[in-house]
Amino acid sequence: MSTAERALTRRVSQQAPELLEWRSENLDPPELLFNRELSLLAFTRRVLEMARDRRVPLLERLRFLCISCTNLDEFFEVRVASVRQRMQHGANQPGPDGMTPKAALEAIGAAAREMIEQQYRVMNDELTPELAEQGIHIVRRTEWTRRQRRWLHRHFRQELMPVLSPLGLDPAHPFPRILNKSLNFAVSLEGQDAFGRDSGMALVRAPRSLPRIIRIPKSYTRGPNDFVFLSSILHAFIDELFPGMRVRGCYQFRVTRNSELFVDEEEIEDLARALEGELLGRGFAEAVRLEVATNCPDNIARFLASKFGLGDESMYRCDGPVNLNRMSAICDLADRPELKFPAFQPNTPKALMPGGNLFAAIRRKDWLLHHPYDSFQPVVDLLRQAVSDPDVLAIKQTLYRTGVDSALVGLLVEAARAGKDVTVIVELRARFDEEANITLATRMQEAGVQVVYGVVGHKTHAKMMLLVRRERGHLHRYVHLGTGNYHQGTAKAYTDWSLLSADPDLAQDVHRIFLQLSGLGRTQALNQLIQSPFDLHRFLLDRIARETAHAEAGNPARICAKMNSLTEPELIRALYRASRAGVEVRLVVRGICCLRPGVPGLSETIRVRSILGRFLEHSRVYHFANHGQPETFAASADWMERNLFQRVETCFPITDAKAAERVLRESIELAFADNRSAWELQPDGDYQLIYPDSEEDAIAVQEVLMTEATDV
Repeated sequence: MSTAERALTRRVSQQAPELLEWRSENLDPPELLFNRELSLLAFTRRVLEMARDRRVPLLERLRFLCISCTNLDEFFEVRVASVRQRMQHGANQPGPDGMTPKAALEAIGAAAREMIEQQYRVMNDELTPELAEQGIHIVRRTEWTRRQRRWLHRHFRQELMPVLSPLGLDPAHPFPRILNKSLNFAVSLEGQDAFGRDSGMALVRAPRSLPRIIRIPKSYTRGPNDFVFLSSILHAFIDELFPGMRVRGCYQFRVTRNSELFVDEEEIEDLARALEGELLGRGFAEAVRLEVATNCPDNIARFLASKFGLGDESMYRCDGPVNLNRMSAICDLADRPELKFPAFQPNTPKALMPGGNLFAAIRRKDWLLHHPYDSFQPVVDLLRQAVSDPDVLAIKQTLYRTGVDSALVGLLVEAARAGKDVTVIVELRARFDEEANITLATRMQEAGVQVVYGVVGHKTHAKMMLLVRRERGHLHRYVHLGTGNYHQGTAKAYTDWSLLSADPDLAQDVHRIFLQLSGLGRTQALNQLIQSPFDLHRFLLDRIARETAHAEAGNPARICAKMNSLTEPELIRALYRASRAGVEVRLVVRGICCLRPGVPGLSETIRVRSILGRFLEHSRVYHFANHGQPETFAASADWMERNLFQRVETCFPITDAKAAERVLRESIELAFADNRSAWELQPDGDYQLIYPDSEEDAIAVQEVLMTEATDV
């Protein structure tokens, strides 16, 4: 927990000492909720702690450091930008947690500053020396040998200098537009140029085409894994860009900008074209953070900040390269497999192996797959069989994130060209994937796919595929429902559930939702699916209330859920009421959690854990004990306002008893048995890492599931 968060906790304790034991019937006070932004920062801090965990392979620790930096970038681009906008627009009313935008920004700034300092300490004091011990050297300028310096000088002149365009600042060359998160240098100069100009300062932009990490050839080093930062090379030889002038100083800087896209969907006629227009300006939107090197003089740092409309509170000093996340390239360039996670081969059920008849296998029974322990390939193969099967007449699918080179998109294109009726709901507004989704949508439209951009005012976040096949003179439908995206890359790195089914009621539900998304009809009653934004919130409240009633009647009651984030106040208050009634509540929440667990009289039966490991925990699972008639569901929705009220989401039941037991065990029970990769949320907002009594007793949920998948 950061100093800023501890200060906030102390303030809450002073203002609301009753939290030590909550006695009031009123569950509305803001002290009962953690701040959303600070909770998200706490998640990034847990990721950073993975970079310090010596049980994690060394290069994977470096990767976790870079992930923490990328997460922090996105935090500023989205969350900090949003809070700043609320304050600038005069929306100073407190949020659900009682913090005004101004107070939130102050707490965020202090916590983020402390985290950034720790990121550079981890890099400089821990990872860099340990990498060097393993023969992976990040060679600083002060460590270059003469031969290395000669090679790097030649590299600068041949590979870097021709693409650099320094810009002297004077009335004819005002301060330029600086692209979001680009690497730049402020150069302090002395003397006059060829035209007698003496501006005293120039800017040098490092083009994005240049790699940020350069490997020194083996013949010039101690080994094959010696690397130099691009910034180090530019620092060393930047004076050659200013002949006849003296470089007094060279200082890295990077600006982070608001990356949210805004289009008024009620006013525009073409969403794709409107988003394309917004994308052109995203890189130059309002600045929210300035990173500068620690050696940058205050006057230059403040000059830069003023040009971006930022104050000292938005400026962060970096004891190393300002684009620290680019160090992830070393993880890929260094050929040291023993310093990475060992290769893992996911399981594929025999009936779903390539070459088999997947339609026949799914007709026989439903198939539940837990990725990445179970391969995502059967989902791809099912679509591939549908494309080549003349009896398949129609394919309908939602796409949120797929990847630029998606095999699934290629198959949908192939299906349309083969004359099948293909309808795809593409969510163009998937944050940071807008450009890729526009490109994929255009490609599919050109092939004859009917592309729909979802519903005005609601993102389509549901994960559904529907195949219509003629069998013995009748039409039959097959469905895939999932908690994750149709992205083959993330299916290997994210934990998610998939259901393959030919259940007629379930298929009819999926069909009705597709009609709803592509047409203009009213919502039809569903057999098994629960859908946002219409029913899911009320459904969850009803199920929590039912467990509360069971507990009040003296019966055992239990609620278990797994999700990425928990922020919705009404659901949190319902869980507090359930806890007061004696309901056992077990929550696995990877990221943001605004619920305060373990407070006597309020939430003492609630426990919250966050699992961090090799894979990103991404699945959503809900389980209600229901007095001996348990119900288990998987879903695309977190328990957040946006998922429950502003998105199209699906929640589907796991009706097979053994499958439901598997979901509960693998998503919840193992997470609460985990004593290697589990963090438990405390009443004061701190997260404590769980440790085993001995190494023999150590359990890590992801390692258990990988072992079980390998042993199948």
